[in-house]
Amino acid sequence: MSSFEINKIAGAILTVALVAMVIGIIGDALVKPKDHKSSVVVADAPAPVKKEEKKLEPIGPLLASANVEKGKKVANLCKACHTFNQGGKHKIGPALWEIVDRTMGGGDGYKYSSGMMAMKKKWGYEELNKFFVKPRKYIKGTKMAFVGIKKAKDRANLIAYLRSLSASPKPLP
Repeated sequence: MSSFEINKIAGAILTVALVAMVIGIIGDALVKPKDHKSSVVVADAPAPVKKEEKKLEPIGPLLASANVEKGKKVANLCKACHTFNQGGKHKIGPALWEIVDRTMGGGDGYKYSSGMMAMKKKWGYEELNKFFVKPRKYIKGTKMAFVGIKKAKDRANLIAYLRSLSASPKPLP
């Protein structure tokens, strides 16, 4: 194929592209799609249906059969930000030794978010369960970026493990 043939093909492609562009510009100028008003009348649309939130089941019954060892495995999700041993140092998040029944935002030596400090509750079993579902939804303004744990059994196992992190674990509900 000679260079003359290649030039003819390239010229034809460019001509088609240029013609299509010019037709588009002329068409937009004639129709004015931004100013076009519809003559169709739409009846009032029903209000959008709000997705009904599923009520969170109490964690108490699941705690009776929760497995501390499985909870320790779930806690691996937390190791990057928290420590679990007695006297453990705070990391990005506070140390979790004796977290059950501790006042929210009440750990010594850690700067909690304003959302956490405003809670004025204790970390009971149900509070931990609600928090672990979606931390940012349960405590607005928390620094914790964790997305949450969907499975109730995993949350129960984790709570059982956190309960065991104490010299004298709190009684189950």
